[in-house]
Amino acid sequence: MSDVEQYRIAEEPFYRSISNEVELYEAAYAERLPVMVKGPTGCGKSRFIEYMAWKLGKPLITVACNEDMTASDLVGRYLLDADGTRWLDGPLTVAARIGAICYLDEIVEARQDTTVVIHPLTDHRRTLPLDKKGEQVAAHEDFQLVISYNPGYQSLMKDLKQSTKQRFSGLHFDYAAAKVEVGIVVTETGCDEDVAANLVKIGETARNLKGHGLDEGISTRLLVYAARLIKQGINPNQACRMALVAPITDDADISATLKHSIDAVFG
Repeated sequence: MSDVEQYRIAEEPFYRSISNEVELYEAAYAERLPVMVKGPTGCGKSRFIEYMAWKLGKPLITVACNEDMTASDLVGRYLLDADGTRWLDGPLTVAARIGAICYLDEIVEARQDTTVVIHPLTDHRRTLPLDKKGEQVAAHEDFQLVISYNPGYQSLMKDLKQSTKQRFSGLHFDYAAAKVEVGIVVTETGCDEDVAANLVKIGETARNLKGHGLDEGISTRLLVYAARLIKQGINPNQACRMALVAPITDDADISATLKHSIDAVFG
């Protein structure tokens, strides 16, 4: 399998368009504009990028950013082997060489001194300097850089520099409207529509608590988890406590509020 083919999305990912984000992304890709997708956890950002890579027929390389990630993790490094040293490209360099969409997921988690390596790829230069190797990689004409982050986690310590933000076009994501979200849960899990509707009601209750004891509301992803547990025969109340309460809070009062909402919906 070639370097390009191993990164292609083989089957169409399920994605339900919320607005005109597909059209906007296609326009950005046509101009090879870097794209920033912003929104809360579990609202469909990564699925959207997978869907667009499939729709455009382009390879996709995804990097889950973390606070320990170094610039070398992105661009590459020299490795020792039996024959001496050899260079190994990092995921960003591979994407630039083969013309993939490089998706840096939750980039705000990465150190700021790491993220600056993407800057030359996001302007007219479209190059990636490999300082340790003494090479300047010119990005393939199909290459595009995409980043995501959750504005809800912004802080003085965890935020993108303006010098980075202003290198990107932006798409804002949020949780889908209730009717659409019900359809997503049904399609993803095959559960009954009534069950999905009840789960979405609970999700909406939790999202109203954001900023009032909760840092983040219940994501669509967690609603899907709850529906899958219910399909396995787990009592809905227990499934919701496992999938919708335990992951998002350790606060006794918030837990009690959410459990009351679950009891009110499922009895």
